[in-house]
Amino acid sequence: MNNKYSLAKREHYGRLLAALLCDQHFGARPTATLDGPAVLRFTPIRQVNLFVVQQLLGQWMLEMGNLRSPYFDFEDAEVRQALTQFMNVLSRRIKLSRPVFEPLLAQAICDTLLGGIDPAETFVQKLVGEQASTSPEKLRDTLRYLEVNKPLFAGFLDTLPADEVQERDYLLSRFRLYVKSHAQDQQPLAAIVQEFNALLPLTEADLFEEAAPTPSPTPAPAVPPAPVAPEKVAPAPPAPTPVAAAPTPAPAPEPKAPAAPATPSEPRTLVQEAPAAGVPLYAKLQAEQPAAPSLSETLRQERPAAATLAEKAPKVESLREAISINQRFSFINELFNGENMEYHSVIQHLDTLPNAESAKRYVTENLAAQYNWSRKEEHVNKLLKLIDRKFA
Repeated sequence: MNNKYSLAKREHYGRLLAALLCDQHFGARPTATLDGPAVLRFTPIRQVNLFVVQQLLGQWMLEMGNLRSPYFDFEDAEVRQALTQFMNVLSRRIKLSRPVFEPLLAQAICDTLLGGIDPAETFVQKLVGEQASTSPEKLRDTLRYLEVNKPLFAGFLDTLPADEVQERDYLLSRFRLYVKSHAQDQQPLAAIVQEFNALLPLTEADLFEEAAPTPSPTPAPAVPPAPVAPEKVAPAPPAPTPVAAAPTPAPAPEPKAPAAPATPSEPRTLVQEAPAAGVPLYAKLQAEQPAAPSLSETLRQERPAAATLAEKAPKVESLREAISINQRFSFINELFNGENMEYHSVIQHLDTLPNAESAKRYVTENLAAQYNWSRKEEHVNKLLKLIDRKFA
């Protein structure tokens, strides 16, 4: 996949847009559900809706695989016919609540953006899947879930020998070559981004990976100057032996010139100015003037105590409305181990409690022990402050 695009940014945008669309649909009816036709028209971007349905089919095939048992003959004609009829009946009884639908929608949004960025990766994920080998006819059956670049995929399948099973790696390598030679048939990413931008602001640049900062060049270490070798001084010739003479009186020492006073350009330190045996100057200054109050003490005297979040923030009717989209993802990941359904269940229950005391007690006694929130004080405190806003 092209390294200049970020998977994390696609996933993040998918979660934000899914939450926004679900807020719009389920906001007034949090317990509402979606059936198959409602899923197919949930967003104005048809590819997103189709990818949700494809995920449902994949989950259903997984569940059907779990029904198989070594004790029964699942290859029997009557059994297979009954299972097929059962699948058809159940597929017409889709019933999705928000907690299970929202993650599917977020993934479908992410996959739709991938379709415009890298068709080859979409070919692997959405057409071939986990199969080690497959035939063009089976790939055509999966093609009904694709809208983005559908002519590109269909044109490639037309180049394959009909009913001939091909290996996964061979199909992928041939498709990459086909895309290079048919680049003009690829749907521009800008057109896909424009559809999403109408729902939640998005530009193609928002999907790029952030460039790594260029490291600043390390300055070369300073090379100390080479030591200068001392000059060699020729030894003085030996002094001649003095002739004995009458002792001459030693001349009187010359008076020393007084030391030149320090010029203004030469700083004089406090240590030089302080008498050797006296009290240090800083001690004298400290004794002569009272200690000034610290900055924190000054601010405490001049500024009243800050109001709590519950006092400043306006009251809300429900916790579900008070929690922002980013805050919701933070709670789900940090407090509920990424379980979207458990988060919604807990928030719905907290909204039904009669007062702040009972809600806080439920959080600190029941939920904290159930989810082991011993090291989640920051997020728990945010939840408790939101409870204060609700019951303020």
